[in-house]
Amino acid sequence: DSFDILGDGVKELLVGRDDGMIEIYNFESADDPVLRHDYALSESIASIQGGCVGKDGYDEILAATYSGWLTGLTTEPVHREGGSGEELKLSQEMQSKISSLRNELEQLQIKVLQERDKYQQSSQFSTAVSSVPAFSVNDKFTLNKDDASYSLILEVQTAIDNVLVQSDVPLDLLDVDKNSAVVSFSSCDSE
Repeated sequence: DSFDILGDGVKELLVGRDDGMIEIYNFESADDPVLRHDYALSESIASIQGGCVGKDGYDEILAATYSGWLTGLTTEPVHREGGSGEELKLSQEMQSKISSLRNELEQLQIKVLQERDKYQQSSQFSTAVSSVPAFSVNDKFTLNKDDASYSLILEVQTAIDNVLVQSDVPLDLLDVDKNSAVVSFSSCDSE
């Protein structure tokens, strides 16, 4: 997207990448764009948009991730300065909003506990059937021309515990900066 998030009268280029990076590029001169800010998310970004969403006068960047989460980056200050000895006073509207959200959270926690108990009770019977839910997988296998390697990117809407790669030819696995996986090799049985 292009949006004037910096408030300088010139639109910046907002980029959301497959690796989870949000980047803001500024066109300060007629040459190449300059990276002004970046922010890393834990999953790929499906779409990105700039605008005024949450509060008037404060612009935001909204990013939708692969699993459906919406993340917002705002220009609104996170905290306010208070004078010496001053207490932060919340408006009545804000206090009622906080109270309402706390009540909703408590109700949701109770509902989760009830559903968990129901599942535990139903799984005790011999006729109970438990199945693994189907997940859609976001996968990419791309050639990296610079070092003649391939990048395999896998994303699902839950944590990935193990990935098994089986090949008929010998493979060299290369480590990358964002990799948190532990690699183990096993020899191939020719049969």
